[in-house]
Amino acid sequence: GGLGRGEVVLIHAVGSGVGTAAVQLARRAGARTLGTSRTLSKLERALRLGLDVPILGDGHWPDRVLEHTAGHGADVILDLVGAPYLPGNQRVMAERGRHMVVGVPGGPTGAIDLRRLMTRRGRIQGTVLRARPLEEKAALCRAFREEVLPDFRRGVLEPVVDRVISAEQVQEAHRLMERNETFGKIVLTW
Repeated sequence: GGLGRGEVVLIHAVGSGVGTAAVQLARRAGARTLGTSRTLSKLERALRLGLDVPILGDGHWPDRVLEHTAGHGADVILDLVGAPYLPGNQRVMAERGRHMVVGVPGGPTGAIDLRRLMTRRGRIQGTVLRARPLEEKAALCRAFREEVLPDFRRGVLEPVVDRVISAEQVQEAHRLMERNETFGKIVLTW
């Protein structure tokens, strides 16, 4: 999303694997982090990772984003929810904001207020790793190894693993995720 130092990033599903990584990477980039979750305990855990402002993902989260940013909104929105949050995301997008759609477990379709997008001079961009060409995936891995991996060794970043489960118990792993009972990633072992 082109996140820069001093910008505000809103991370939806902050307790997810992508969300926990995003908090740490945004903090490392010098951005102010706001994160939503439907679970207070996940927000508390995200605070320990460096989240600046925890926001309960209820029907009032857009008001809280605007309140905590003095009306500025979010320069970058990392959307890991999808359609149900689309109206709120449009409302809290800062001028020249970027709405990055990374996941849509809440649903893939919703109405976009094009006038609001135009007046904010905002951008909406989707991304997925799976559909990228092999060469692009390899380049991303190299960049990660060179630019990010050293910060794991130095303790600046930490992997967030909720639990390790054998591959034979993959159905239980799915049930845990469906019940929203995980924080970070579930690792499967073979």
